[in-house]
Amino acid sequence: MKDEKIPDVSGKPALEAYFREAASWDADRAAQAARRARFALAVAGAGWLCAVASSVAIAFLAPLKTVTPFLVRVDNSTGLVDVVPVYAGHESMPQVLTRYLLKHYIDVCERFNFATAESDYEECGAFHSARRNAEWSALWATANPSSPLNLYKDGSTIRTRVTSITFFKRASGVADLAQVRYVKGQRSSDGADERLTHWIATIQYAYVEPSKDPPLRQLNPLGFRIVDFRSEPETLPDVSKPLVDRATPPPVSASASTAPVGSTP
Repeated sequence: MKDEKIPDVSGKPALEAYFREAASWDADRAAQAARRARFALAVAGAGWLCAVASSVAIAFLAPLKTVTPFLVRVDNSTGLVDVVPVYAGHESMPQVLTRYLLKHYIDVCERFNFATAESDYEECGAFHSARRNAEWSALWATANPSSPLNLYKDGSTIRTRVTSITFFKRASGVADLAQVRYVKGQRSSDGADERLTHWIATIQYAYVEPSKDPPLRQLNPLGFRIVDFRSEPETLPDVSKPLVDRATPPPVSASASTAPVGSTP
């Protein structure tokens, strides 16, 4: 077996060629490692870009996903099943229903009892527009001296009784105004007699689409809204004194003469 010849690298040109070949091999390995690193970074960046794009798409699609409650009705005689249509707030309501809802609103929102104050506050909020709800929240704030929580913290109670409801129609033909007269009865905690005051409220109302929130929809399923509410004490005439018409002559007593005018006694 012949011995392999070892290349002669003792010469300077051959040694330089050997070093150049070795350096190119190392450069190829470094370039290959850099290409792999760039490819890995590109794949990772693409993955992050897809994840961000998916999150943004889901965020934009979230408002389109709504839960609509519905009622399934079963006929007791035939067994047929159908879905009851959901009220969308576009049907005209009879005046008798509006009268009831106005009375219910006054009865709940103008009374005060510490035991039911929290539930009454939440129920009234279900009937309010955004502006009216802001006014309602400011009225009940403990920082407000006129808050019912401050006025009646001694244990006093307020009850209401609606006496009349009058509807008004605007010149445009829209009927969304009502005046409600009611009586407030305040009874203090010391057992004193109830003090009655008369009030008149001017209310602007509307029917809108019911809330999608189940608790609010349970309190206000018809979408009845109190847009504006203004209440003030009503001045009533003093009925303790009889009214006398000064243009009417006083009655003639029985002892007076009944002779005709111009006759001689």
